[in-house]
Amino acid sequence: MPTFVIFVNKVWRKKDDTLSYLLSRIPSRAHFAIVELEKIIAVIDFAIGMTGRGFGMQKRNKWRRLSAWLLLGAMAALLSGCGELMVMDPKGPIGSDQRDLIIISAVLCGIILVPVLALTAWIVWRYRDRPGNKADYRPNWAHNNLMETIWWGIPIVIIIILGTVTVRYTYALEPSKPIESERETITIQATSLDWKWLFTYPEQGIATVNTLKIPAGVPVKFELTSDAPMNSFWIPQLGGQMYSMSGMAMTLHLKASETGVFHGSGANFSGEHFADMKFDVHAVTEEEFNEWVSDVKNSAPALTLEGYEELAKPGKSEKLLFSSFPEGLFYDIVTKYVVKGEGGHGGHGGHGGHGTPDEANDGSDAGSGAADTPAASPAADADASHEHHAGH
Repeated sequence: MPTFVIFVNKVWRKKDDTLSYLLSRIPSRAHFAIVELEKIIAVIDFAIGMTGRGFGMQKRNKWRRLSAWLLLGAMAALLSGCGELMVMDPKGPIGSDQRDLIIISAVLCGIILVPVLALTAWIVWRYRDRPGNKADYRPNWAHNNLMETIWWGIPIVIIIILGTVTVRYTYALEPSKPIESERETITIQATSLDWKWLFTYPEQGIATVNTLKIPAGVPVKFELTSDAPMNSFWIPQLGGQMYSMSGMAMTLHLKASETGVFHGSGANFSGEHFADMKFDVHAVTEEEFNEWVSDVKNSAPALTLEGYEELAKPGKSEKLLFSSFPEGLFYDIVTKYVVKGEGGHGGHGGHGGHGTPDEANDGSDAGSGAADTPAASPAADADASHEHHAGH
């Protein structure tokens, strides 16, 4: 336990690198309370350091350990009131299956962990040495067939069950596997930048920044890449994370089962403003989605190549809408760092399948209102648009 306290204390002292990210994902009131507590602890710690001669090294160390526990306790208390976990409140079929897998895995693990922890506490108490102890002294005892069968047999059975369930769900939740539906899948291309998300709709010929709108009940095929450090695309209530990496096009199929507004974010550390890589996902009816697309095409400015270059520069951005974007922009980004004469990246680990360049190019050309123009993608020439997948 002292080792854990030291770890917490180190995390506290590196708050600029760690707590800023954690605090950015909790409500503002909890954020404020923890920051204020942190300031109070820092002031007291400073005062103790200034009066160290009279206070004593042991007492100073004791206070620092206590301060770490105070901060940890305050965070736990405040976070306990942050509401329901988004992952456990899914709004789509992929998220629901992933929640079920989490619950099943937790229950199976609990069957082992709870009795072991309870027995450990009971054994320590029951067999502690105390005055007048009359327990049998058996220094040569080493084996019991019944006990060996129990503590080896039960875990082995549980591991077999857990492995079977995990394999089944892993194949069922393959991210590149299209979602079965009577409605036609739409494609959205997501590009992670420093520190913002660019979404292009190749079939509708529009683009957005830090905001998404999708039709509820319609499967969505997300094509992911990056024109910045690697990131991770995540909409917790719809499904798990998927990496976005430069020079690669990943595929993730999701669907919102109902209308609503869902939280999305970049779930990977990627620099100074990584905590600001958030976006809202608005799931609306198909009629509302079509009306929105029409409004954007009629009222929003166009995203030019020069505008994209400016957008790609490191920095934060507000929500933006564009009526069109340069043709083949997504696959230009995918092949941006490919050296001429060399192929694209090879397959990467992670749960995901591999598509073909033709599949990756399907519906990739859009912009200037010419989403249905059958233009060839630059990625086909570079042989770098394979849908390699990596994720959590």
